Amino acid sequence: MTEPTSGAPAQTGEAPATRREARAAQRAARAAEPGRTPRAGRNLPAAIGVGVFLGGLIIASLVFWKPAFVYLVTAAAVVGVWELVGALRSGRVSPPLPPVLASVGLVPLAYYGGADALAVGFATAAALVLAWRSVGYPEDAARDVAGGVFIVAYVPLLAGITSLMLAQPDGVGRIITFMLVTVASDTGGYAVGVLRGRTPMAPSLSPKKSWEGFAGSVGTSALVGVACVTLILDGPWWAGAVVGAVAAAFATVGDLAESAIKRDLGIKDMGSILPGHGGVMDRLDSLVVTAPVCWALLRLFV
Repeated sequence: MTEPTSGAPAQTGEAPATRREARAAQRAARAAEPGRTPRAGRNLPAAIGVGVFLGGLIIASLVFWKPAFVYLVTAAAVVGVWELVGALRSGRVSPPLPPVLASVGLVPLAYYGGADALAVGFATAAALVLAWRSVGYPEDAARDVAGGVFIVAYVPLLAGITSLMLAQPDGVGRIITFMLVTVASDTGGYAVGVLRGRTPMAPSLSPKKSWEGFAGSVGTSALVGVACVTLILDGPWWAGAVVGAVAAAFATVGDLAESAIKRDLGIKDMGSILPGHGGVMDRLDSLVVTAPVCWALLRLFV
């Protein structure tokens, strides 16, 4: 058998489909290089699609039957609590799962019982976490109890504030205002940060977050707040500006706080259930922190 000359192309016998797969793998590898990472930092089409779907689901629940929103938030709280328990366990903190999961009942309890019921329910849930963990081995008990109470306060308690807003006579308008100013903060900060972001805000926590993006968050959220408060709640324009600006500040704090938790635990996302977003807690981080702020300011000014 004659060997091919050095100048002639050798016949590898590789199938066309195999060559296409190899080229696709090379393109994927190049796209994954640090210098080729999209500035968006996320799968934008998937993120937009999931966001639109969730927004439609929330609007439908508010329009057709108000309690449906409460149960939607309760379901999200269940997933969020589950994600947080898993995340903390990766950091060798083991919150007692049954009482922590049961604490999501604070969300409907606040809607039907009001602020007093929410306060009593939170105290009861914290006591149950303590009692449950007290039965068993004593090692790391204080850390596990602290982790459990933290989860109850971070998700069910703060999520229950939305039920207090919804229970008001104009509760649907208040929820829409709260949701829109928070989403506007995220969207405005994201857009301005991608286009104009130059000055890192907290590089050790969130390298892509910039002061320019924060300014975009505050400005966009304030404008949306003015529109919502004046058109939906029939309140003064300045109240909408205050609600929007303060909500943007707390939304940023909520995002950075969750980033600090994830950095400490050594994880990138709390979960992967939402394409383009990560886990449910990666979307709730801003909402749960802005909920009490919006509830208080709307009660005060509107």
